[in-house]
Amino acid sequence: MASVLQGDVVSAKLEIQEGIRLIEGVLIGRNFKDMPVVAQRICGICPVVHNLTSIKALENALGVEVSKETKKLRTIMELAQIIHSHGLHLFFLSLADFLDMENDLNLMQKYPDETQKAIKIREYGMDIVRVIGGRVVHPLTNEVGGFKKIPDKEALKKIVENSKEILELALELGELFKRIKIPEFYRKTEYVCLGKKGDYAIYDGDIISSEGLHIPVEKFEANFDELQKQKEVIKKVEHHGESYMVGAIARINLNREQLSPSAEKYLESLKWEFPDFNPFHNILAQVTEVIHAVEKSAELLQDLINSDLRQVLTKEYQIKEGSGAAAVEAPRGTLYYHVDVDAKGYIKNVNIITPTAQFLANLEDDIRQYIPGILNFTDKEKEKKLRAFIRAYDPCISCAVH
Repeated sequence: MASVLQGDVVSAKLEIQEGIRLIEGVLIGRNFKDMPVVAQRICGICPVVHNLTSIKALENALGVEVSKETKKLRTIMELAQIIHSHGLHLFFLSLADFLDMENDLNLMQKYPDETQKAIKIREYGMDIVRVIGGRVVHPLTNEVGGFKKIPDKEALKKIVENSKEILELALELGELFKRIKIPEFYRKTEYVCLGKKGDYAIYDGDIISSEGLHIPVEKFEANFDELQKQKEVIKKVEHHGESYMVGAIARINLNREQLSPSAEKYLESLKWEFPDFNPFHNILAQVTEVIHAVEKSAELLQDLINSDLRQVLTKEYQIKEGSGAAAVEAPRGTLYYHVDVDAKGYIKNVNIITPTAQFLANLEDDIRQYIPGILNFTDKEKEKKLRAFIRAYDPCISCAVH
């Protein structure tokens, strides 16, 4: 919904029709072990990241240390989450917009071979989560302190063997996405994501931004403001009173020097100038991340196969009162959790800040500047262009109304 005054667009507002779910309130008073199980129900597309982030926040609250093998296995799970989430969004939700097709059914009819490639890429990511977590949606084995069960090494070896084919398929689909016509639209914004020296930060890191911010995760709430506006079900988030962007395009802008070799080569072939402020480029940033995640997951899996996987099993720890914060890079951006636990392990307070809640204000600011360029189009054409714009952001309303 846009407000136009004498030909100038003065505001744009995205109305969310889905009802709020109040998961944070549901968690209060429950035992801490329930939190990862309940929190991952926030989303059926990206349950892994809610599971991981809630577990990390609880471990920080309880002072639980986990092994390097556990961290590596969790990182692989999140890379797999990125592969199958991006794969779904890129091919089945967004690509039709840029090929002037009405829907993904028409797309699949015209590009049957590419459809099969996209499905295989998604299945690769889902296979990783299934082998490590026990099932794809709402994994079972991950818990505070480690894992309930060691993943089967032979199954992991098979995934590594398949990774070369999947990487080739990802690169082939990457060539298709390079041929689509991306609208020329630029608006400067602040990019925010996790950052860690020598790593394309996914599971661990500090909060960094394109404006020079560099803070530990536990200071996130002190630097970013959640805003509950009248009649809105989502708390939007601002940094110093301004909107900002998270997600693949933010990570590529800030961490591109840490990409895997194939992903780095693909990004170079796009010939972008950095910083890049075209939100439509989030599509190609996601393609780049799929390539990176396939290559990096195979590398980490091979390392784990050659290590002592018994180190991922949960060891005993003490329950105590504490507060903890954590952040993990979800497909759509940085997911933040804060939790307070009492001396008996019951949850006193929870705050969850999702990526979509963070970038909605930025999306509205972008649309406000974008609309004047399409005012002379027919209503149907305007609707198609705005639909493509919104989908390029890859919003997850289920997460946003948690």
